[in-house]
Order: sequence, then structure tokens, then C-alpha cells
Amino acid sequence: MTSIAAIYGSPRRRGNTATLLSQAVAGARESGARVEEIVLRDCNISPCLEIYGCKQDGECVIKDDFQGVRDSILHADGVMLATPIFFYTVSAHVKMFMDRCQSLWVRKYWVEGAAQGKQKPHRKGLLISVGATRGKRLFDGTLLTVKYFFDVLDASLWDSLLYRGLDFEGDVLKFSEYLEQARNAGRGLAEACK
Repeated sequence: MTSIAAIYGSPRRRGNTATLLSQAVAGARESGARVEEIVLRDCNISPCLEIYGCKQDGECVIKDDFQGVRDSILHADGVMLATPIFFYTVSAHVKMFMDRCQSLWVRKYWVEGAAQGKQKPHRKGLLISVGATRGKRLFDGTLLTVKYFFDVLDASLWDSLLYRGLDFEGDVLKFSEYLEQARNAGRGLAEACK
């Protein structure tokens, strides 16, 4: 059975980003995937303290909920990441988790000696992101950050759903087409990961 890790990166439980990710999760389940939902705001994850304890074996020496979330992703065939835009990038919850994945980068490129850009990813990732403004380059920083983050997870950015002009809780409910797109993307990801 295809497995997917769905990462909720919003500080709001019922915000627009969470609503869209819930639709994608439902779509993936409709396609037969097993989906583990991970709400980062509920996790006790320290920021990276850059103490380089991971240099020995690529294992982060800070013991908290990071290891469980990391393992869920590494055992999955696909990853869904949903984040609102804060100052043209991912939320603080997502960024803290990403920074802790520096240990995976160390493992992959220092410990195991992988050549950068030479490996074919075996996981697929879906990004769902929502921003309040309509800025032309609103998602540029997030897309670049997520591509590098997915690389360390041996994932490729399979698709991205990027929505502007959604700020207050419930705004996305005015756009049934966005909800349908998210559900279809969840179905599509589940199929692509088979």
C-alpha cells in the first residue's frame, strides 16, 4: 500500500492551508493510500542549534519529536507539505523542521558521500501554499526552499498548489475549485507514488 506523510505547517488548525491539505489527504485516501497526518505545531521540535553533533553519523543529537516526524517521512512513498507564506517563505514551524533536517543533509552528502544532483529521487512531494497578498514573486522563495528540502528527503517536487489572496480563516471555502484541485492533487500523488 502506498504511504504518504502529510505535514501541516500552519499555526492555525482550521486555516486555509490546513483545509486544503485535508482535501489532498482525503483524495489520497480515496486512491487507496495510507496517510499519516503530522501537525507540526503539536510537535516539540527545537530549532537546529548548529552544534554539529550530526557530523559523526548524520544523526541529530537533539532528542525531541523531530526523529519521529523524520522517520515517518523517510518510511513514506510520498510527502505532502502545506505551509502558509510568512514574509515570502515557509512558516516558522516548517522552517524549524527543515533546519533540523540538516542532519539528513550531513548524512547524505558528508557521511555517505553522495554526489549532489546525481541521484534520482524515489519519493514524490506535493507542496500546498497559501499567501495573503497577490505579490508576483510571492512563492519564489518557498519553491526554492522546498525543492532543496525535498532533495534531502530523496523526493522530487511532483506538483505545487499555490494560492494568493487568502488570509482569514475560511477564505478558501469561497473557492470550491481550489478545494477540488487539492483533492485531485492528493489522488494524483497517491497514484504517482504507486
